[in-house]
Amino acid sequence: MKSDTPKNPQRSTAGGPPPASASHSKEGHSKEGEPEWANGLRQLYDSVVDEPLPDTFRNLLAQLDAKD
Repeated sequence: MKSDTPKNPQRSTAGGPPPASASHSKEGHSKEGEPEWANGLRQLYDSVVDEPLPDTFRNLLAQLDAKD
Protein backbone atom coordinates (compact mmCIF):
# COMPACT_ATOMS: atom_id res chain seq x y z
CA MET A 1 0.00 0.00 0.00
CA LYS A 2 1.43 3.37 -1.02
CA SER A 3 1.38 6.29 1.41
CA ASP A 4 0.96 9.94 0.38
CA THR A 5 3.22 11.06 3.23
CA PRO A 6 6.73 12.00 2.09
CA LYS A 7 9.52 9.95 3.60
CA ASN A 8 11.64 13.00 4.44
CA PRO A 9 9.35 15.97 5.09
CA GLN A 10 11.08 19.32 5.33
CA ARG A 11 10.40 21.07 8.60
CA SER A 12 11.80 24.25 10.02
CA THR A 13 13.06 24.28 13.57
CA ALA A 14 10.97 26.18 16.08
CA GLY A 15 11.67 29.85 15.56
CA GLY A 16 13.97 29.10 12.67
CA PRO A 17 13.63 30.10 9.06
CA PRO A 18 11.40 28.10 6.73
CA PRO A 19 13.04 25.57 4.42
CA ALA A 20 14.65 26.97 1.29
CA SER A 21 11.96 25.36 -0.85
CA ALA A 22 9.15 27.27 0.91
CA SER A 23 7.56 30.03 -1.10
CA HIS A 24 8.24 33.59 -0.02
CA SER A 25 4.90 35.04 -1.06
CA LYS A 26 3.72 38.26 0.55
CA GLU A 27 0.12 36.97 0.56
CA GLY A 28 -1.35 36.81 4.04
CA HIS A 29 1.07 39.39 5.45
CA SER A 30 0.63 43.04 6.30
CA LYS A 31 2.92 45.72 4.96
CA GLU A 32 5.13 45.39 8.06
CA GLY A 33 5.73 41.71 7.28
CA GLU A 34 3.45 40.45 10.05
CA PRO A 35 0.72 37.92 9.30
CA GLU A 36 -2.72 39.45 8.75
CA TRP A 37 -4.14 37.69 11.80
CA ALA A 38 -1.64 39.48 14.04
CA ASN A 39 -3.36 42.83 13.49
CA GLY A 40 -6.78 41.33 14.26
CA LEU A 41 -5.43 39.70 17.41
CA ARG A 42 -3.85 42.99 18.49
CA GLN A 43 -7.15 44.83 17.97
CA LEU A 44 -9.05 42.18 19.98
CA TYR A 45 -6.54 42.39 22.84
CA ASP A 46 -6.71 46.19 22.88
CA SER A 47 -10.53 46.13 22.96
CA VAL A 48 -10.49 43.76 25.97
CA VAL A 49 -7.91 45.89 27.80
CA ASP A 50 -10.01 49.02 27.16
CA GLU A 51 -13.17 47.48 28.65
CA PRO A 52 -14.19 48.96 32.01
CA LEU A 53 -13.70 46.87 35.14
CA PRO A 54 -17.03 45.32 36.22
CA ASP A 55 -18.46 46.65 39.50
CA THR A 56 -18.32 43.18 41.08
CA PHE A 57 -14.56 43.01 40.48
CA ARG A 58 -14.11 46.58 41.69
CA ASN A 59 -16.01 45.71 44.92
CA LEU A 60 -13.98 42.53 45.40
CA LEU A 61 -10.72 44.44 45.02
CA ALA A 62 -11.94 47.06 47.52
CA GLN A 63 -12.75 44.29 50.03
CA LEU A 64 -9.31 42.73 49.55
CA ASP A 65 -7.63 46.12 50.01
CA ALA A 66 -9.63 46.71 53.21
CA LYS A 67 -8.25 43.49 54.75
CA ASP A 68 -4.65 44.79 54.68
